[in-house]
Amino acid sequence: MFYRLALKRKENSSIQEGFQVKKQFNKKLKEDWFMSLLLETGAPIVTVFGGSGFIGRYVVSRMAKLGWRVKVAVRNPNHAIFLKTYGEVGQIEILQSNVLSQSSVLSATEGSMAVINCVAGKLMETNSAVSRRIYVDAANFISKAASLSRVKKLVHISALGASIGSESFYSRHKAKGEQKVLENFPSATILRPSVVFGFEDQFFNRFASMAVISPVIPLIGSKSKFQPIFVDDIALAVEKAIGSEKLTGIFELGGPEILSFRQLMEQLLIVIRRRRVVLSVPFAFGNVMAFCFLSLKKATLGLFSPPITADNIINLKSDNVVSKDVKTVKDLNINPKAIMSIIPQYLYSYRPNGQYSEITDSQS
Repeated sequence: MFYRLALKRKENSSIQEGFQVKKQFNKKLKEDWFMSLLLETGAPIVTVFGGSGFIGRYVVSRMAKLGWRVKVAVRNPNHAIFLKTYGEVGQIEILQSNVLSQSSVLSATEGSMAVINCVAGKLMETNSAVSRRIYVDAANFISKAASLSRVKKLVHISALGASIGSESFYSRHKAKGEQKVLENFPSATILRPSVVFGFEDQFFNRFASMAVISPVIPLIGSKSKFQPIFVDDIALAVEKAIGSEKLTGIFELGGPEILSFRQLMEQLLIVIRRRRVVLSVPFAFGNVMAFCFLSLKKATLGLFSPPITADNIINLKSDNVVSKDVKTVKDLNINPKAIMSIIPQYLYSYRPNGQYSEITDSQS
């Protein structure tokens, strides 16, 4: 009797699971059909410069999910092939483009309804001339091409702290790039994010890898404050800006928390479950270190990449937080994600037992 009841319940459960699977399959089928219909009936085209980068790949993913045809303009197409898996067959096109060539940039923007500039150089750049070419000249060429191609929307990703009067050439060039964008395309949307974190970031991942091998984490500017923002929240901001003609001008993007450099490292150590000494390094000694790293780079003819530069130290002297009386994520109707809700998802690999830490801890 009990056996028959149990068997009947199991059959009913299997039938319900079957209905759920069928329902999900039909839903996916409808979504695929709708996407195919969009692509066949002339979906709008967006050109994303720097689409294979940290922020760019999240932007490409969101635009593809919205049904846009995406042209990804990159320096090396072989490094961007993975982006094709973000959409339907033929939805994402990879183009070779030189952002320092007006003709090359113009070729990439032809036929597009929107243009997004996600181009980013090296944060540890030591050459001011290279920085200027990436952040000023490239921004000028892309915004001018967007204007000549008569695109309806241009979104330019800059950086929080961009200022013409800054001593840092990075911040100064970012600001000059913004000026060029607004001169060529007055209705452009400019996004200024604070420190960006996410699965592929070079911030938390960098210090977590340092904590694995070193008993000490040296910090220059340990009291400086940051307002880290999740990379997909920036992509969402791009999505919102593309979808509205009213969202123009400069937006400063920061997360829900304002924390000092030291506090960020303390949170990181909690996540990776390691005890390390967080050592505050004076700015003067930091400048000596930066000079030594630069000398080593010159001695190795560029083979050595400095972990910090004198220009970085200038930026670390100031807080990197959203200003008052400016447009922010709230004006974009975005609720940014908290740091601790995201970083445990990708920093677990730096724990003493990696992904098996939970099992190891439960057995001890």
